[in-house]
Amino acid sequence: MRKLLEEIFAVYHKDVYNYLYSLCHDTSLSEDLASEVFLQVVKSIAGFRGESDVKTWLFSIARHEWFNYLKKKNRQPEAEVLSEFLESNDEKADDIFFAEELKKRLYELLDKENERTKNIVLMRMDGYSFYEIGKAHGISENSARVIDFRAKAKIRQILKKEGFIDD
Repeated sequence: MRKLLEEIFAVYHKDVYNYLYSLCHDTSLSEDLASEVFLQVVKSIAGFRGESDVKTWLFSIARHEWFNYLKKKNRQPEAEVLSEFLESNDEKADDIFFAEELKKRLYELLDKENERTKNIVLMRMDGYSFYEIGKAHGISENSARVIDFRAKAKIRQILKKEGFIDD
C-alpha cells in the first residue's frame, strides 16, 4: 500500500499543486492544500473503487479541499468559477463576484445550452481536464476546448449586454 501511495504522490503531486494554484494563485496555500489532498488520499485510498481515473479522483479531492478552505474563510467558491466567464481586466468583476444575481444568471444561461455543451462547461468548472472531458464525450481534446471557449464567450457577451460586465 505504501508503495502505491508513494507512486500516486510522485506521479500526480505536481498536477494537483498546479490545479490548486490555478484556483488560489498562492504558492504557499497551494502547497498546504496539496498536502491536505494527499492526507485525504492516505485516509481514503481503500475506498477508491476505480470508477474514475486516479487524476480525476485526486482533482475531486482537491476541489473539495479548496471548497472547505473557502468555507472556512467565509467566501463563496462560485466566485472562483465565475471568474472564468468574466474578463480578467474587468474592474467591475471584483465587485460582482459574490453577487447572487450573477451566479443565478450564469446558471440560467448554461441551462439554455444543449446538454453536451452545458456538461462540458460544468465539467471544466469542476476541474476536469479537456482530455478527460473529450474522452467522456467521445470528442477530441481540442473540440472540448473549442466548445468550452465558445460557450463561455457567448455567455460573456450576454452578461456584457445585461450590464454585469463593462465593455
